[in-house]
Amino acid sequence: MTDSAAALTRDQRIAARLASRHASELRFKALGFFAVALSALVLAFLLVTMTSNAVGGFKRAEVRFPLDLSGGLLTVDPAQLNGDDALRVLEGAGLRDVVQFAAAKALGDKAAAEIDSEGWREVADQIVSKPALLNTIFDVSVAASDDLASGLRGEGQPAIVAMARDLAGKGQLHTALDLGFLTRSDATSPQSVGIWGALKGSMLTMLVTLALAFPIGVFTAVYLEEFAARNRWTDLIEVSINNLAAVPSIIFGLLGLAVFLGVFPYWRSAPVIGGMTLALMTMPVIVISGRNAIKAVPPSIRDAALAIGASRVQTVFHHVLPLALPGILTGTIIGMARALGETAPLLMIGMKAFVATPPDGFTSPSSVLPVQIFLWSDEIDRGFVERTSAAIIVLLLFLLVMNSIAIYLRNRFENRW
Repeated sequence: MTDSAAALTRDQRIAARLASRHASELRFKALGFFAVALSALVLAFLLVTMTSNAVGGFKRAEVRFPLDLSGGLLTVDPAQLNGDDALRVLEGAGLRDVVQFAAAKALGDKAAAEIDSEGWREVADQIVSKPALLNTIFDVSVAASDDLASGLRGEGQPAIVAMARDLAGKGQLHTALDLGFLTRSDATSPQSVGIWGALKGSMLTMLVTLALAFPIGVFTAVYLEEFAARNRWTDLIEVSINNLAAVPSIIFGLLGLAVFLGVFPYWRSAPVIGGMTLALMTMPVIVISGRNAIKAVPPSIRDAALAIGASRVQTVFHHVLPLALPGILTGTIIGMARALGETAPLLMIGMKAFVATPPDGFTSPSSVLPVQIFLWSDEIDRGFVERTSAAIIVLLLFLLVMNSIAIYLRNRFENRW
């Protein structure tokens, strides 16, 4: 074989290897694009499905009819409606019976029996917000019963469906945006349920979790990375923390049930117990991310601080920790997001109770959004299915707001340093 032929063969082999490498690179790019596109499609499908189902969850069936308060039917002094007992004053004046009579007069006795028994409270709130409505005639819209709402969807008994269609044809039954879903608490009827009680419970629980997990986790990471001696006890602690981060969440619920409720038995289902339980689950994540963030700070920062006379503590807290804070906040975001969506540990400590009023404080009985969603999803009524999707959207928005605040703080510290 001549030199020219050998060179040609070598060039051909090099060209073949280059073509193979380029083909591999194109295949890798195609697989990466396919993975990203598939993830985006799955996420879009999830969001579109949840949003389409949640549209009905933010609405409810309402019955509209005129309410005649002229002629002194309610002997109420408008000055009495300024206090906290305004609702009791209107109830004592007979507003419940007046609303029921007006509904029977406008809709008929059978249809009037299908309005929510607590609908008069919404009329009372309307009068309290605008006392000038006393001694006037005005239209009111109150929640329909569950059966009538099902009839409006074409479900239920034929007589109820026919009644719903007749009222809808007359404009007396309609579906309206239910802003009260964001201000009410749990109830036995899908027409009357609200998410505020569980949302407030989640806020209080997350505050307790953050107040406990963040400082303890950060100080633990600082001590292990900057001050602890390197020996077998430190290695044992590190292994234990890594194992705790992988422990199933229900184990922390059992720990909270055995320890926290054993010490505070009267705080069952309280946000403070839920927060302490979730703090145990979140701390290992913050410790691990905090150690990695501290370890990523260049050694030259420490050497420079020590060279100009700073003590070891000043070096850590004035120079190293501020530089590591963005990474620590990233771990905190991940840990808090995981804690926000947990259900199993909170079920173990009793936060699945039916709570009809929002919690007054950290020790009041409460529920949280994930548990509320779990309980509603187990109901048979289709109205609860729609409310479940709406609650999921509220949970996602709450998570988005919480993460946005944390990301803003992280970026602010990054810009400062």
